[in-house]
Amino acid sequence: MDDDEDAAAAAAAGERRLMVTLDDLKNKMADFARERDWDQFHSPRNLLLALVGEVGELSEIFQWRGEVPKGLPGCVWVDLGRAVLRKLELNALKYPAEQCKGSSKKHTHYSNSTAAPAASASASASASASARANSIEESQNGFSEKL
Repeated sequence: MDDDEDAAAAAAAGERRLMVTLDDLKNKMADFARERDWDQFHSPRNLLLALVGEVGELSEIFQWRGEVPKGLPGCVWVDLGRAVLRKLELNALKYPAEQCKGSSKKHTHYSNSTAAPAASASASASASASARANSIEESQNGFSEKL
């Protein structure tokens, strides 16, 4: 299926097609890391180890299924640009720039900490953001179940 057919299929399904270039994604991801002062953690070694971990998670999906037919028939089509943007949204909720700048701690450290006792509105907003992040994460996890 070419791009025009993909766009027509998406339009027929009532979806709005989001066109994202690799340069757009690269810039958004670089901005995300820069806002959190995470470039210090992005050495070639660390990036490679993170990639290996992600490949391991993907491999686990296939581990007990045996051989998968070529082309993954029955697998839903994934708009990679949209998926990356959704993942950035999720990570922005999990890792608020103002809380995690310069830190490599796991997102659970930020969701469990409280900034100030008088910040009940902020805590409520944080709980709401956490609920949205969980909702996004659950929908992303649904993808692996379709493989």
